[in-house]
Amino acid sequence: MQEKTTPKATRRPRSDGERNRIRLIEAAKRAFAEKGPSVGLEHIARDAGVSIASLYRHFPTRDDLISEVYQQEVTALIEAADELMSKQEPVAALREWLMMFVEFLDAKHGMAAAMDTLLGGPEPIYSKTPHRLDVPVKALVSRGVAAGVFRSDIEPHDLLRALSGVAHVRPGKNWKQQAVRMVDLLLDGLQRV
Repeated sequence: MQEKTTPKATRRPRSDGERNRIRLIEAAKRAFAEKGPSVGLEHIARDAGVSIASLYRHFPTRDDLISEVYQQEVTALIEAADELMSKQEPVAALREWLMMFVEFLDAKHGMAAAMDTLLGGPEPIYSKTPHRLDVPVKALVSRGVAAGVFRSDIEPHDLLRALSGVAHVRPGKNWKQQAVRMVDLLLDGLQRV
């Protein structure tokens, strides 16, 4: 006679486990940006204040950790749009979100070498990012158009292309200052006169 097996219930992650996961992602982001792709996972675990076993429990492979750091940055940017739209007027909300995008580009620069170590390369992850970021930037611009403060003849994704161009054409030390000036220039051009 066969013993009946009941399906295992999926349980929510424990709150301390989720805190450890977040700490690991933050520590990995810092470590990859400061020390490069060869930083040891033990260093990341130590910096996060967790054991190496805890790191492997959350991220079985180095690729899993690198991918999650990048995806977390994209997700945070996407989620910020809704919060900004609920709390700020259209121009201020879009400006703050574009400044967050500049910070995202900076983090991406810091992570680039680590992303290049992914099996299969970073392109499968990178290629999804523009589509994912189209949704929040379109929502932010559409809100301004509906309020009558933004012109309606602007393609929202062009804002991201312009800032990405600054980051890639002049990736030196002061590119962020140039990007901040570009944000203000773009907003000036976007607003109705």
